[in-house]
Amino acid sequence: MVSNAILLFCAASFLGYGLSCLVSAHMVDEFRRYRLSGFRKMTGVLQLLGALGLLAGLWQPVVGGIAAAGLSLQMACGLAVRIRIRDSLLQCLPAAAYMLLCGWLAAELLF
Repeated sequence: MVSNAILLFCAASFLGYGLSCLVSAHMVDEFRRYRLSGFRKMTGVLQLLGALGLLAGLWQPVVGGIAAAGLSLQMACGLAVRIRIRDSLLQCLPAAAYMLLCGWLAAELLF
């Protein structure tokens, strides 16, 4: 099923990004650039929890839908931050793409 492939792709992406937020020196610098240093660890934990929620959605669609909706909201906030700090369109595209993918997944799993 297409939505399962997208769900697994998003879960893997958010697992990787969440772990990166917690352990990568590059992400320390990025969150400084975003002017959100105090939110790096929380962002990482929320993305890890969201990824686990997406995986749970393979068995419990409502849980996956709620996780996807939360990740979509988080990506909307990330996109807003990137726009606020005047990142280029190319730098904004990943946040926008994940926001739309997770929003679509949420709709698929919840409705």
